[in-house]
Amino acid sequence: MNKEKASKIYQPRKINIFRAIGFGLPDVMGGGAFTIIGAWLLFFWTTYAGLTAVEAASILGIARVVDAFISLFMGSISDNFYRTAIGKKFGRRHFFLLIGSPLMLVFILMWITGMGYWYYLISYLLFEIVAGMVLIPWETLPTEMTEDYTKRTLFSTTRMFISSSGVFLATFVPGQLFKFFGENSAAPFLYNAIFFAVIYVICVFIAYKSTWERQITPEIEANLRKTASSGLWETLKKQCKDYFSTLRLKSFRKHLIIYLFSFTSKDVFNAVFAYFCVSALMVSPTTSANVLSLSIIGPLVIILSGFLMVKFGPRWLYSVSYSCEIIALCGFYVLFATKPSSMVILLFAFGFLYNFGLAILQFVPWNVYPLIPDLDEIVTKQHREGIYAGVMTFVRKSTVAVATVCVGYFLDMGGYVEGSIHQTTGAQNTIAAVLIGGTGILLLVALLEAQTFHLNKRTHGIVRDELNRLRAGGDKNSADPKTKNVIENLTGYKWENVWEDEQFGKKHVIK
Repeated sequence: MNKEKASKIYQPRKINIFRAIGFGLPDVMGGGAFTIIGAWLLFFWTTYAGLTAVEAASILGIARVVDAFISLFMGSISDNFYRTAIGKKFGRRHFFLLIGSPLMLVFILMWITGMGYWYYLISYLLFEIVAGMVLIPWETLPTEMTEDYTKRTLFSTTRMFISSSGVFLATFVPGQLFKFFGENSAAPFLYNAIFFAVIYVICVFIAYKSTWERQITPEIEANLRKTASSGLWETLKKQCKDYFSTLRLKSFRKHLIIYLFSFTSKDVFNAVFAYFCVSALMVSPTTSANVLSLSIIGPLVIILSGFLMVKFGPRWLYSVSYSCEIIALCGFYVLFATKPSSMVILLFAFGFLYNFGLAILQFVPWNVYPLIPDLDEIVTKQHREGIYAGVMTFVRKSTVAVATVCVGYFLDMGGYVEGSIHQTTGAQNTIAAVLIGGTGILLLVALLEAQTFHLNKRTHGIVRDELNRLRAGGDKNSADPKTKNVIENLTGYKWENVWEDEQFGKKHVIK
């Protein structure tokens, strides 16, 4: 029976749209849950749970910092889990999907009223840990299942289509619950959590059944046996060295900067948008939720982005995305400053433009990510997908924690009064400044960095062809100059230092 299970875990299957859907379903949680958290959790805690803005923000900050460190090591744990009996039986990636599926129910715990500070901190921390335990191994699967750029793009495009659908549901369903239960009740938040938690359980389990992972080769197993012989301190030092080594890869450094600043801008926007609508523009929570639900355009934008990704590449899409969002932010400022009679109509118009850009923003980084491990392999000769996923999760959660604490701090310093819809002029100005200025600055940094990003279908094809040639025993010195230049530009390593057995020695000079 164990052999039968193992054969399913490591047996490649035909890649088509249905297989891609099966893989992508967990991003209903990845996109939806964190949209709900970003848009409503701070508001829920300060309006219905009796926490101050600083207390609520500190919970988000503390939990995400703790979870960031757990996530950092989750990538390495997943990469090396094959050496355990459980890992051999269920897969080094798939085991975490299997146990993570029922644990999705902890999402419900965060939305219960009448609890104290420590309850909300622990319940939120639990969900962040469970989510990281599922998402980090799962994010490595496109690289595990195929090396083909187009097929990886199919997986990533389908995943982001599903993520965008999850974002829409996460913004649409709360608005309908507000209408049914009333806008002054905490019940919609709890029923919303129950509804989505059940969906997350089902989606993660389907992904477990639909996907596979790369067969462990004798070379990889020999490396695992070698690291297994090290002591705890030596193992920890090696893990830290591996994590820092990812930052030596030029394209990954740029990818991280773009990813972190753009996604943190989304988190800042989500954290304060409900306050902006309700307390600064003086519209209802239902209107706020309905504007956020314009993310319904996301799935269609994702399909369009999949074609544009292949035709124009990431840099062009980044420019379109950030430009749309910055224009929308300028529109929100005009609404706040002028309070026109057509407030609601214009709010929806600018919300539509923002969500159009947001859908592209969320699509591109996770279509770029599966290409990064190929750049790492041509330098290190290793498959380290889990480490890269762990680093991405760690740095993002760390920066999000800082951003969230800053939002709560600025709201509190600006005079925000918890539990009150009506705020002072000073508090309203602070809310608008955080939404428009904070989000806008982050987007501008991401836009400028994206102009220097050169990894795309053409350059990745050059890397993949050379990688296949070297894997087959080709002479590194016989590579043509164009290939050398492309790989040096993407990796930041001189050509003589790639495809070497000494992985991270001093001779790996960064250009």
